Amino acid sequence: MYSFMNDYSEGAHEKILESLMKYNLEQNVGYGEDKHSEKAKEYIKGHMENQDVDIHFIPGGTQTNLISISSFLRPHEAVIAAHTGHINVHETGAIEATGHKVIAMDSKDGKLSIESIKKALNIHSDEHMVKPKMVYISNTTELGTIYTKNELKEIHNICKENNLILFLDGARLGSALTSKGNDLSLKEIANLVDVFYIGGTKNGALLGEALVITNDKLKEDFRYLIKQKGALMAKGFVAGIQFETLFEDDLFFTLAKHANQMAEKIVDALENLGYKFYAPSMTNQIFPILSDHILDDLSKEFLYSIEAKVDENNSAVRFVTSWATTEESVSKLISFFENIK
Repeated sequence: MYSFMNDYSEGAHEKILESLMKYNLEQNVGYGEDKHSEKAKEYIKGHMENQDVDIHFIPGGTQTNLISISSFLRPHEAVIAAHTGHINVHETGAIEATGHKVIAMDSKDGKLSIESIKKALNIHSDEHMVKPKMVYISNTTELGTIYTKNELKEIHNICKENNLILFLDGARLGSALTSKGNDLSLKEIANLVDVFYIGGTKNGALLGEALVITNDKLKEDFRYLIKQKGALMAKGFVAGIQFETLFEDDLFFTLAKHANQMAEKIVDALENLGYKFYAPSMTNQIFPILSDHILDDLSKEFLYSIEAKVDENNSAVRFVTSWATTEESVSKLISFFENIK
C-alpha cells in the first residue's frame, strides 16, 4: 500500500543523510551557533540577496508558528488568517492557548484576500474586542494554491497601511516557488513580508524549519523566546547540516520541483479521465472529487485523506506527492483510475 497521505512519510534525502553521517563524530558548538548553521544561513541569505535578516532553525512548523505569533503580539492582539489556515484548523488551538485569538475569515481556494483583511479590521474596531495586529498566510496554502506576486504586494500594502505584521507560513514554500504558476522569488518574498519560514520537514529534511525575520523591530531577543518555548535545540547543528545541504547546491528546489512534477502527472491523467477538482491543482497537494463508492477500493491500495464532503455521493480527497514519490507509484495510482472508468 503506497502512501499519498502527506509529504513527510519518508525520512530524508540521501544527500542529507550522507552529510549527517559525514559530520556525525565532528564536535560542534551547541544551540545553533555552529559552523554548519552559519553556513546554511549564508546560503539562504545569498538566495534572498539580503544579508540584513535573522535566521533561526526551529524543529517543526507548529512550534515556529506558535513561537513567532506569541512573541510578536501583545496580550490583547490577534492574528487574521484564512478559515482554512493551518493555525486555525490543524494546530490544536496552539495559538489560542498562548492567549491570542485567531480571527478566521472565509477564503477562496485557501487564500486570504485584502477584502477579508479589511472586513476583519472593520469588525474589530475598538477596545471591547481583540485588536488585529498580524496577518497570517500560507504559501502554498492548505489547499495547494499559491499567492501571485501581485496578490502578495496587495497584502503587503494593506498591512503597511494598517501597521500589521505580515507572517508567511512556508511549510511548503519549496513547492510554491517551483510551481509552474509561480512568479515570486525568495528575494521578493523577503522584501514583502516581515517574517516567514522555509520548510525543511516537508521537503526532504528529517526535520526543521528556517525562520527568517526581515523586520528589524521583531529581531530583538528572539533566541530568548525560542529557548523559553522549548525549541532551542542543544544539537542545533543537526538542523544546520540539513539546511546547509539543502541550499548549497539548490537541492531544496530540486526536491520540491520533483514533488510538483509527480503531482502534475496525476492531475493530467485525472483531468483526461474527466475528474473535477475541489481546488486548483498548482503544487504537490491535489484534491480530486471522487464518487464515494470507489473510496473503499482506493483505500485497499493507497493511503490518502478526505478533505471535504462535496455532496451526499461525492468527496474531495487529498493526494500529496513528495520529494521521494516514485514514477512507479504515480503510474499505479493512475492505473487504478483508468481501470475503474
